[in-house]
Amino acid sequence: MTSTYIMRVVCEFAAAHHLRGYAGDCNRLHGHNWRVEAEIAAHELDSVGMGMDFREIRGHLRAIAGRLDHRHLNEVAPFDVYNPTAENIARHFFRELAERLDTPGIRVHAVSVWENDRASVRYTEQKEA
Repeated sequence: MTSTYIMRVVCEFAAAHHLRGYAGDCNRLHGHNWRVEAEIAAHELDSVGMGMDFREIRGHLRAIAGRLDHRHLNEVAPFDVYNPTAENIARHFFRELAERLDTPGIRVHAVSVWENDRASVRYTEQKEA
């Protein structure tokens, strides 16, 4: 049996956006207090008994969110090209976080992005066998 530890860390940022090509109110400029939840997977623990330090994960999340905080997302790469939907924001955080994690046996499991308390998306990438 393989053990897996999933660490979850949450960060928040505030940003405005509008959805290009959307036939509804969200095509107009509006904002959210976004909540991002990262899930990091580890199969082993370090000598202290941690999969990965929450503080380290939070630092990476804050660095990614810092580029988006209090900005108009449509003017910030990659959302100047890709629509700043919750789905695309979740993928962006997942891939940016995956690039930052350089510890063997540690990987990004999933990233959830919440626009509000009632609406979220969860993004993950599964390796095909």
